[in-house]
Amino acid sequence: MQTPTNPFKQALAERRVQIGLWLGLANPYSAEICAGADFDWLLIDGEHSPNSLKDLLAQAQAIAAYPGSHAIARVPVGDTALIKQYLDIGLQTLLVPMVDTPEQAAQLVRACRYPQDDDVSGQGGQGGQGGMRGMAGARASRWGRYPNYAKEANAQVCLLVQAETRAALQQLDAIAATPGVDGVFIGPADLSASLGHVGNPGHPEVQAAIEDAIARILRAGKAPGILTTDEAQARHYLALGAVFVAVGLDTQILARQTSALAARFKTDAPAVPAPAKGSVY
Repeated sequence: MQTPTNPFKQALAERRVQIGLWLGLANPYSAEICAGADFDWLLIDGEHSPNSLKDLLAQAQAIAAYPGSHAIARVPVGDTALIKQYLDIGLQTLLVPMVDTPEQAAQLVRACRYPQDDDVSGQGGQGGQGGMRGMAGARASRWGRYPNYAKEANAQVCLLVQAETRAALQQLDAIAATPGVDGVFIGPADLSASLGHVGNPGHPEVQAAIEDAIARILRAGKAPGILTTDEAQARHYLALGAVFVAVGLDTQILARQTSALAARFKTDAPAVPAPAKGSVY
């Protein structure tokens, strides 16, 4: 059996737009429903949702039954041991929050790669410091049934780093240029707070920073990504060159639609306010 290729990583390298959905319900049943909707990728959130490793595994297994949708997981923090566990259960693409420096980005690249590969870019001929991922015959290798997994895995791991602070914007060019980083995800909610506009990612200063960030990431030769529930805004980011864009959250869809349904029959039903322009994580 051959180690599976990572279709999402390949799509980013070819700058093919990938439309995604955020999963925060922490349930494989709802994850499978969303996988059937034909999104290109589904983000299982380990940072702001109650997901254990077993929860992540169950949702990734549910999504795997739908080859058109690629499972991505967001780790709660860029910890080397935690990254190893996420990769060992078979996840190929990780999103790491709060990456503020190129040194952090380089450390994450090493955490995602086995040590015998001295090329952190995974592209050959580059040289550089090797990886530090611990060796194990876990689910990622199908318990040894992918005989060349240890030699092939580095080229299939996709690392997305999240830029969501003023400090990250100041070093964005160097972060994006880090060999082994496949994409940079802009986090508008935390970015708006860092820029002094808490709860207002639609503020002109925040939007200007996002537009500038997308352009800088593209200039570095990497794929920009973002999340927004505003359709017009999502299309705007795509027009600017964003490559992977999440256009909704399962939790928000459920909250809004159930409240709207109840309100049609009960005048005293609690309403869920419409999200502010650019409602995001």
